[in-house]
Amino acid sequence: SSDDDQLEGSEKEEGEATAHTEAADSSDFAPTIVRSPLTELTGHQGVIIAADWMADGKQVVTASWDRTAQLYDVETTDLVHSLTGHDQELTNCSTHPTQRLVVTSSKDSTFRLWDFRDPSIHSVNVFQGHTDMVNSVTFTSGDNVVSGSDDRTVKVWDLKNMRSPLATIRTDSAINRISVSPLHKVIAIPHDNRHIRLFDLQGVRLARLPRSNRTGHHRMVCGTAWYDENPACNLFSCGFDRQVIGWQIITAVA
Repeated sequence: SSDDDQLEGSEKEEGEATAHTEAADSSDFAPTIVRSPLTELTGHQGVIIAADWMADGKQVVTASWDRTAQLYDVETTDLVHSLTGHDQELTNCSTHPTQRLVVTSSKDSTFRLWDFRDPSIHSVNVFQGHTDMVNSVTFTSGDNVVSGSDDRTVKVWDLKNMRSPLATIRTDSAINRISVSPLHKVIAIPHDNRHIRLFDLQGVRLARLPRSNRTGHHRMVCGTAWYDENPACNLFSCGFDRQVIGWQIITAVA
């Protein structure tokens, strides 16, 4: 395989991050199969590409290719708000872990912050920090927003001052659906070029996960998701190769 297929030792500097695949033991796992939906939310006119729970667990926000996001009451299935304004299809939505805030990203190269903390009115702010479609946007456990784009950059923003990013991470491939570890504050970045890279919120490169003929994804990596509750297998990735891979990420204790 080429040099690009090997784990770069020089990338294992800051934070001493290491990673390897972890086989799952399913011998004591009996999944519950739901054969019919418990509820159904309607209203979109196009593909629904993402959904996330609001912090109170009573409402859910969805993002669609119909250029809108919708906020629903889950118990009543009522449409609470229709969030309009994006000029092209939405690519992702994310909610703040503790506050009534929503971010949405779009192919129009912007992402938007929707504020529902005042029940009598909701406000929206538009951010134009990327030069190509924004594929992903997510909150951290603190007051940061992280966005990733086809312009091959990931940007970290401060909610208190969104005029310019705190950090800009420049890479060699388009960015897909990123995730941030609430425990370790590490960004897992999935790429079109089959790589997954790890950075901290200051933009320091921590590691690139191994990829070879036997390890890692063989086609575009679509997304990542952290599961900090299980340190033995705390990061998952999925790709166009129809694989979901579990990784163990070990970071140095601050």
